[in-house]
Amino acid sequence: MHPEHADPRTIRRSGGDSTTPVPADLAASPFRVDRDRVASSPFFARLGGVTQVVSSTGSGLLVHNRLTHSLKVAQAARAIAERLGARPELAGVLDKLGGCDPDVVEAASLAHDLGHPPFGHLGEQVLDRLARHRFGLSDGFEGNAQSFRIVTTTDVRGPAALGLDLTVAVRAAMLKYPWTRLSYPDPHPKDMAAPPRGAAEPPDAPGTGAAKFSAYVTELDDVTQARSFYSGRVEPWQQTVEASVMDTADDIAYAIHDLEDFYRVGVLQHATVSAELNTWLDHAVELAGLSAADLAAQERRPGRSLEAMRRRLHAKDSWAVDDDAFAQAVAKVRAELVDGLLSVPFDGSVEAEQAVAGFSARWTRRLVDAVGVVEEPTTRSGHVVLAVRQWHEVQVLKFVHRRFVLLRPDLALHQRGQARLLTALLEALEQWVTDRHEANRLPRRLHDLVDLASAEYAALFRADPAALVGATGDRPSGPDAVRALARGRAVVDFVASLTDNQAAALLDALSGRTGQLWTDAFVL
Repeated sequence: MHPEHADPRTIRRSGGDSTTPVPADLAASPFRVDRDRVASSPFFARLGGVTQVVSSTGSGLLVHNRLTHSLKVAQAARAIAERLGARPELAGVLDKLGGCDPDVVEAASLAHDLGHPPFGHLGEQVLDRLARHRFGLSDGFEGNAQSFRIVTTTDVRGPAALGLDLTVAVRAAMLKYPWTRLSYPDPHPKDMAAPPRGAAEPPDAPGTGAAKFSAYVTELDDVTQARSFYSGRVEPWQQTVEASVMDTADDIAYAIHDLEDFYRVGVLQHATVSAELNTWLDHAVELAGLSAADLAAQERRPGRSLEAMRRRLHAKDSWAVDDDAFAQAVAKVRAELVDGLLSVPFDGSVEAEQAVAGFSARWTRRLVDAVGVVEEPTTRSGHVVLAVRQWHEVQVLKFVHRRFVLLRPDLALHQRGQARLLTALLEALEQWVTDRHEANRLPRRLHDLVDLASAEYAALFRADPAALVGATGDRPSGPDAVRALARGRAVVDFVASLTDNQAAALLDALSGRTGQLWTDAFVL
């Protein structure tokens, strides 16, 4: 074998590998090169202006954004990979499954949220709805798939000016959900008796394909190239070990830092969280005996939401759930969160800051140290898993965040306004793109994205028209219909690349609500 191709994991999208010198790259390791390319990308920099849970724009709130979240995921992922690599008993199984390099998981972790649109998950839902129903795009929109599209296609900072030209290993590690929405792989994991996490169709939208996926049909060649090395090592629907590390680190970071944020700003209150956890611990047997109807009717009373979550875990994750471990996890979270962090309101003092730092450090270490490797996991789990007790603790921490933050009516009010903003922005941009008199005055970036998507969709139409079947089930009838799909994808790509501020400023400009000629909206 030629020495340049001794490690197939270093093969790049362009077909080259790490031994091909690129003057702009400073690192010697191909995977460090990938990490540097991601960290230098403008798509990475924009994450500082993209919502994690709530937008800090104009509020002065010190809360995580997508950039700080990605940095913490990368920190946890690297620590996990280094710990696994330091255990000699795991060397054989890690090598058999395809490897676990700390630089790979760090690069993939930094890149995993590149595709998140303005306003976080709310923006993701709005773009998906409009992409499918307004533009007829069979893939719709998905943040993970958009991240993969950025590093392979729409970012222009790589040496080939098409994507970042990352290695096989890092691209594969980004595929948290290694399938497309509808068709790849065949058979599709959504049709499995017990689908992998994220692969099942949403119960309220049958026929729309997997709820979560990591690639659009336009990037399918990149998926198959990145996954080819792992064929026979992991199943077609399984994450690589490095993707599983990234996914686990994402869960850990999400479970901890969002609680920090909402304790700081006074949203997470001691009394309500205490009542929920203590009521369940004191009346667990009684609550377990309630019928589903009675539980639903009493959902606003303390303890009922936690009991409902315990039952959902039994329904979805019977492979992992254990009632004793669940009770221990509730008690652990009560001791650390309710009796610890939340017992004294945050006041900005040194003591309060140290309490937050201690809570975060203790939980991060506890969870990172509890990660192990399973050679043959269930379909609902990756190869990298938390120990039983810590898995349950993460579920309880995420429950607290969802129940006492995400379901708040004031947050819903804020998000409905953001949804209207994004909807109006996409509609205005669509009108601009389809105005033949304004074709030469589009923002240059949007113009380039239209050209790129037009070439992609024309090639797909020639090769596999079925891949372009839209939400109505109809295939595009000819070149005009294909161009319309391409324009829709370009508009979605463009909006997904904006910060929260840019999206708002651009809509203000397009709707005539601003008197400024030069605004942040035009730094595009």
